[in-house]
Amino acid sequence: MTEEETAALIKAMAGENGDLLLFAADKNKVVWDTLGALSLELARQMELLDKKRIQIPVGTEFPLLEWSEEENRFTAMHHPFTMPMEEDLQYIDSDPGRVRAKAYDIVLNGNEIGGGSVRIFNQEIQSKMFEVLGFTSEQAQEQFGFLLNAFKYGVPPHAGLAYGLDRLVMLMAKQDSISGKSSKSRSFGTWNGWQWCI
Repeated sequence: MTEEETAALIKAMAGENGDLLLFAADKNKVVWDTLGALSLELARQMELLDKKRIQIPVGTEFPLLEWSEEENRFTAMHHPFTMPMEEDLQYIDSDPGRVRAKAYDIVLNGNEIGGGSVRIFNQEIQSKMFEVLGFTSEQAQEQFGFLLNAFKYGVPPHAGLAYGLDRLVMLMAKQDSISGKSSKSRSFGTWNGWQWCI
């Protein structure tokens, strides 16, 4: 970076002497993953995470699609049956990466413990989703004809949520990782995850 670029960045971040300014520049997903992991690690090292305090935010408005460099196409961020935000449907052809999903994650103290979405309940939107994902109408019918045909009978708006019981047990046991105890629990060994909850 040039001195001018560095000065502009410091100014944009309202940096002062003694501040540590962290930033990343890359594709959105790389930046989000990098800064997310970095913020959690710094919070852990600086002991900013109070495990006695319960915080349960719900994340919403995730991107509907993400670009796959390997496949050279958009792929579904959650699954191909996730309903787009109605106000973003206008961008589905011109700027698919801009479309947000009606999806949500439930987080407990920085750990995702559940997630889900509102499902597509409109045949035109479902067909458009398959098209954006690169399916021909024949491929969509071959792989998902049962679903597309069901739309003829009417599909009510509906949503789903799945939670991770293993993660909840990990948090109740005050552990930092599922893997620390799961090998014994999978083999029906002596470890009882609930004993850590007392």
